[in-house]
Amino acid sequence: MSEKISTDKAPKPVGLYPHARRVGNLLFLSGIGPRTPGTDDIPGLKLDKNGNYLEFDFEAQCRSVFDNVRIVLEESGSSWANLVDVTTFLVDMKRDFQIYNRIYAEYFKDNQPCRTTVAINSLPTPIAIELKCIATID
Repeated sequence: MSEKISTDKAPKPVGLYPHARRVGNLLFLSGIGPRTPGTDDIPGLKLDKNGNYLEFDFEAQCRSVFDNVRIVLEESGSSWANLVDVTTFLVDMKRDFQIYNRIYAEYFKDNQPCRTTVAINSLPTPIAIELKCIATID
């Protein structure tokens, strides 16, 4: 038995899937990016009409994606402290990993879930980071 969970407080999914799915006391989050809830804006990113960078701030995207994960966790009845596994997808490992690792250490200094970081070619929108997480629900 599983339950689909979606919330208007998190960025709208870019496809037909829920923000999370609860199975027993486990919560599986769909991939979550840094888009601003209620809009398609990406913090720290401005593109010209051809899709070229005018402004790029990876730290802003990192903080936004962590905030979006927190929203989905809390809306699902879980919490940041209940994260047990985090898979991170970065579109430019060489450029972004050190910043990601520094910010990750700020957000996860108390709770230290398992972690995997993967370099990928692209994501469905012009974001530079996406997280896929598993948490427990008390």
